[in-house]
Amino acid sequence: MGHWWVRNIVEPGKLPLLLALAAFVLTFVVTRVITRLIRAGKGPFGNVEAGGLHIHHVVPGVVLTVVGGFGAVASDRHGVGAPVSAVLFGVGAGLVLDEFALILHLQDVYWTAEGRKSVEVVVLTVALVGLLLAGFAPFGVDDLTQEELQDRGGAIATIAGNFVFALVALGKGKTRIALFGAIVPLVAFVGAVRLARPGSPWARRFYGRRPRARARAALRAYRHDRRWAGPRRAVQDWIGGKPDPRPARLPGHR
Repeated sequence: MGHWWVRNIVEPGKLPLLLALAAFVLTFVVTRVITRLIRAGKGPFGNVEAGGLHIHHVVPGVVLTVVGGFGAVASDRHGVGAPVSAVLFGVGAGLVLDEFALILHLQDVYWTAEGRKSVEVVVLTVALVGLLLAGFAPFGVDDLTQEELQDRGGAIATIAGNFVFALVALGKGKTRIALFGAIVPLVAFVGAVRLARPGSPWARRFYGRRPRARARAALRAYRHDRRWAGPRRAVQDWIGGKPDPRPARLPGHR
């Protein structure tokens, strides 16, 4: 275990990534704690305003992400600049992705059901970066032997094949599988061979004249969502806080 940790995590090339991930997670946790305290009216914290304008924390997040990103590009790999830039980038990314739903909807949906998208993106980001730290490389090239790496044709075919599987899975509406499949071999293949989700580009293109395929895809999506939607919402609410209840609406009103 110790040798694996040193080889895959603490090696100089991955230290900035580890620092960025740690800063990212810590920033997200601290930000959520503070915003939940503000929402509950507890503690000394409050919203930041300037001239009556509410300054969302995505604003300093963008600044820190830009500074950290350009700093990492300009820094010497073996100097202190790379770790410092990685921390700045992680802090900025944590602030930005905590309000990802606000950017997506272009309105303040932080404490609404749509705001759960921010938590989902943060969890997905942590998982993907964690896989990179663990030694997985995009498109599965880490699984190639030294002989296969020397064979450029085989290496290119492996990368291209997994990339195609990831694109097909993405076209079938399986975004999470496509993202993880770009890093973990064969995951994208599973998403590529299974039925597409209703409404996905693949379903619109290839299921238009196949009513049985449309029905099977709709039934499978319904069963999947019914099984996992509740637990997923519970985890998101535990991490990010429960959204505000929707106001009651009169019949016939939207």
